[in-house]
Amino acid sequence: MSNEETKRYSIPTVTIKTDRTGASSKSNALGMRPMQERAYAKRGEQHLLIKSPPASGKSRALMFIALDKLANQGIKQALIVVPERSIGGSFADEPLSKYGFFADWIVRPQWNLCNAPGADDVRVAPSKVKAVGEFLTSDDKVLVCTHATFRFAYQELGPAAFDDRLIAVDEFHHVSSDQDNILGRQLTELIQRNKVHMVAMTGSYFRGDAEAVLAPDDEARFETVTYTYYEQLNGYEYLKSLDIGYYFYTGPYLDSITGVLDPSLKTIVHIPNVNSRESLKRKHREVEEIMDSLGTWRGTDSQTGFHLVELPGGRVIKVADLVDDGDGRSAVLSALKDPKQKNNRDHVDIIIALGMAKEGFDWIWCEHALTIGYRNSLTEIVQIIGRATRDAPGKETARFTNLIAEPDASEDMVADAINDTLKAIAASLLMEQVLAPRFEFTPKNAGEQPGFDYGPDGYKDGQLNIGVNHDDGRVHVEVKGLVEPKSEEAARICREDINEVLASFVQNSKTLERGLFDHDNTIPEELTILQMGKIVREKYPHLEEDDQEAVRQYAVAALAFTQKAKQVEMLAADEATCDTDDGTPKANLALIEGVKQFAMSVKELDIDLIDRINPFDTAYAILAKAMDEKTLKQVQAVIAARKINIPIEEARDLAKRALAFKHDRGRLPDINAADPWEKRMAEGIAVLARFKAAEKRKEGNGNA
Repeated sequence: MSNEETKRYSIPTVTIKTDRTGASSKSNALGMRPMQERAYAKRGEQHLLIKSPPASGKSRALMFIALDKLANQGIKQALIVVPERSIGGSFADEPLSKYGFFADWIVRPQWNLCNAPGADDVRVAPSKVKAVGEFLTSDDKVLVCTHATFRFAYQELGPAAFDDRLIAVDEFHHVSSDQDNILGRQLTELIQRNKVHMVAMTGSYFRGDAEAVLAPDDEARFETVTYTYYEQLNGYEYLKSLDIGYYFYTGPYLDSITGVLDPSLKTIVHIPNVNSRESLKRKHREVEEIMDSLGTWRGTDSQTGFHLVELPGGRVIKVADLVDDGDGRSAVLSALKDPKQKNNRDHVDIIIALGMAKEGFDWIWCEHALTIGYRNSLTEIVQIIGRATRDAPGKETARFTNLIAEPDASEDMVADAINDTLKAIAASLLMEQVLAPRFEFTPKNAGEQPGFDYGPDGYKDGQLNIGVNHDDGRVHVEVKGLVEPKSEEAARICREDINEVLASFVQNSKTLERGLFDHDNTIPEELTILQMGKIVREKYPHLEEDDQEAVRQYAVAALAFTQKAKQVEMLAADEATCDTDDGTPKANLALIEGVKQFAMSVKELDIDLIDRINPFDTAYAILAKAMDEKTLKQVQAVIAARKINIPIEEARDLAKRALAFKHDRGRLPDINAADPWEKRMAEGIAVLARFKAAEKRKEGNGNA
């Protein structure tokens, strides 16, 4: 297949280089890794929220905290609540005393309801709710069940049954404060009743929808422990870098998949949902064609159920099919979960999945998470990326690739394609925030902060200072005129939740369209002051006005610094192609060094400067460079058409005149033309195309 046939375009790609300090895997005298030690230090809190990426050890952190609460804090029992049964295995027995802790983690078999047969729905399997009731009256200490089992048990037994107990909710982002979210409503009742301890854990900083996980007043009761992706990856022993890229394709995705699927990499392929526009509506055939694109099928392994595929060079790889939901899938799942194969890199080579192999799926050897079709949930993206970011011997690079249908003005669903493009950019912008070191902003001359390295000359009064904490990746930056938060809640938001503010900002479609495709006519302050301010006010209505402004300034500063650091890092990457005197290639600068270089070179930093930065400039520049002129103009035309308000009759007349223009000039009018009449004709074509597309969709829905 030629490069032209496989047409690929790179959308803003995040690359993070790690220092491989090994800190993530080092344990203290109690057997705790850094994140677990940080969480355990807050074990006395009644309500604790742990935000930490996949593979950082949240399950074991909960074990340490729960055992202390049971032994020393008067808690009767601990109930561990997980979203699905497969994750229940993360809370199996652990001999913690072997590594220095005062007790072992033990779950009696009858109380791990994730292993019990039957459904979690009380209407189908009331035995699980009955088991919860029996546990609560027993002398045993730990129970593990699913979110669904807990919901039904709560409805059956009432809130008082859980008094003086610890409720630990894993994958907390599945919960919502929305009244239609039953679990969210139940947890709110328990928090307000104030007779339980609660530990909430999540590997994501945000939900996939617009609903908050907790109401602001309830979240204010939680002490938050945040351990960033940057800290986790930077502290690995083996993994050097993580690449996140978006690629466009034309035609069926199966024609282009060989351009991004490398059989030499341990890969999880997530095929598109059957209801998505990228799906070919024949999931089993899609799996077969993916395997055909790799090589020749040579049968299946009788013990594991893995497909055997011979590559052109003669090597045979093993492919696990999790799309087939027939009788053979249980054997494949059992083979993938076989604890004896956990450290066997050659056990399987490629896993093809649909709706599986995401959160809670542990395959440390995965090097590449390839996802076809855009996922509109940023939570899902973080979970999928987490499958590839386990540290493992010999694994130096991990990557996440999203293969997306290229926008094409001739397609009926062009608006959806453009929307996918914008969401891809939103996700990549947000990933820069998730993967960046944590910024700690203070007003200028706030004084030297403990734990930070301010360079060879140290901290200097009266000058711009930036400090780097080499242990956890935090960056301290002084900003002139910065408003400081006054309340403890605002300070917590600035310290722990800036990523969630940015998630709301970059996912806003109007913000994206203005920032990316109307940047010449968009005043930066409109994005950074008005739009960001509106988001902060809506997200935190309980904050005083001064605190809302402080949160807005912190969010804008974090976004601006990351974007500027990315520009420095791109320049460093260009220099890295040059060899040093001894013939070895120069190493790329880590993001943290890019931030340091940039900030040290700036004479004054103030909020006026930050508010003049369009946070989408970098993304627009990369998009313009990566996509060809024709495709970029199609994107701009569709975005422009959404903003144009021309009556349909006038649009038809303008389209007729545009045809005459094409007859005379040999081309259609350009919507970006300097001539206002040519631009108006092009706008008429865009409005007419939008109208016809809407009519066709309406007609299709009527026929359905």
